Amino acid sequence: MPRILVVEDQADIRRLIRWSLDEEPGIEVFEAATGQLGLDAVRALRPDLLLLDVMMPGALDGYQVCAALRADPAHAMLPIVMLTARAQASDREAGARAGANEYLVKPFSPMVLVDTVKRLLSARTPQSAR
Repeated sequence: MPRILVVEDQADIRRLIRWSLDEEPGIEVFEAATGQLGLDAVRALRPDLLLLDVMMPGALDGYQVCAALRADPAHAMLPIVMLTARAQASDREAGARAGANEYLVKPFSPMVLVDTVKRLLSARTPQSAR
């Protein structure tokens, strides 16, 4: 059963994401509200995919979490989708530099989110799975 970790500081957006993904059978959704909690949760849960907000309270933003995971061989291949209100080209470039696989701008379509998650999960090879 695929595990998806949602790292997002806004509870209403976490609920929207959970609601969107709950429609897909066989997906477990976990949540974290800050970058540090998200990083800790990735290490503990070993999710199959990470949905990561960019702007969060605390010491680590989404770019920093993404870069830290890419630098860690245990999590370097984890599919990461940035979810953010930051839509400038420079923001997208920062996401790419940090190592994000996808970059969805808020407000995003729940259908686009689900399609992105399904596509990234199906692209995972057996060697990269938990």
